[in-house]
Amino acid sequence: MAKDDKDKAAEEAPKGSKKKLIMILAIVLVALVGGGAGGYFMFAPKPAAAEEKLVAGIVVPLDAVTINLADGHYLKLKMTLQATDKAAEAPDGSKALDAAISLFSNMDAKELLTNEGREKYKKQLKDKVVEAYTVDKEKEIMDVYYTTFVIQ
Repeated sequence: MAKDDKDKAAEEAPKGSKKKLIMILAIVLVALVGGGAGGYFMFAPKPAAAEEKLVAGIVVPLDAVTINLADGHYLKLKMTLQATDKAAEAPDGSKALDAAISLFSNMDAKELLTNEGREKYKKQLKDKVVEAYTVDKEKEIMDVYYTTFVIQ
């Protein structure tokens, strides 16, 4: 009988070591996957939209300006600036008007007569104006609205 007990013990020893090995490998795998996922979420770059929450401030209407277009046409443009709460005071509109004049001067009137063209250039104007009124990475203007847009 002693011989049978030794044989059983010899057979059970490898089975026990295999179970321990499988358990250790499973724990290591879970730790690696968990650590990798945690590191990804911790150090992954945040989307720009989530970082930038602008709060509307005052609305600043600007005087109308007449801009020469190509072929003897002109654009009468009046716009309003939507300031953010970061603006210490009502922004002076000179930078915005300068950006509009620079963008629209000598442009073909046909480009501005369509809704698509008008919106395309409005986005470009907004980008220029927001950049012009950004101080120490704080945006003071968040949007531009056309209140008059007449081409003759």
